[in-house]
Amino acid sequence: MTTKRPRFALVLVARLRAHEEIDPAKVEELVDEFRRSGVFLDPIWVARGTDVILNGHHRVAAARRLGATRVPAWVVDYDDRDVSLDRWQPGPALSKQEVVARARQGKLFPPKTTRHRIALPTPPRPTPIARLLPRPRAQRRGSKPSRPRPRSRSRAGPASGSE
Repeated sequence: MTTKRPRFALVLVARLRAHEEIDPAKVEELVDEFRRSGVFLDPIWVARGTDVILNGHHRVAAARRLGATRVPAWVVDYDDRDVSLDRWQPGPALSKQEVVARARQGKLFPPKTTRHRIALPTPPRPTPIARLLPRPRAQRRGSKPSRPRPRSRSRAGPASGSE
């Protein structure tokens, strides 16, 4: 199997699929950190083709709370041998197929069940939080600021008896 390097992207939050629950207290800590620093430092890891979050559930939840529509991510080939799956705590072995199935079904594991590792570079990519928020329409690429339309004038004069 050929190793595909992770690809950096700003992925749409709405497309992401969780496979683990989150700890609300941890999300609040991250919201405060993001507000304080103004930066999303470490990209999440996302499985190419399925949009399953492999690492970063709490960061995604915190970004959502701040109104972000995108998050920085390393998009990886989940089937690649350089992406491994383990558990944080002792327990039965997990499979990548089970992780994807749970994400699709919405049957989430408890927080911090799965531990993914990637044997390829996934360095920090500091991304300003402001870059992740929706942009006003006038600032979107390719769109022009809207101008008021001139009022159309009727060619026919006032109707008789209306004055």
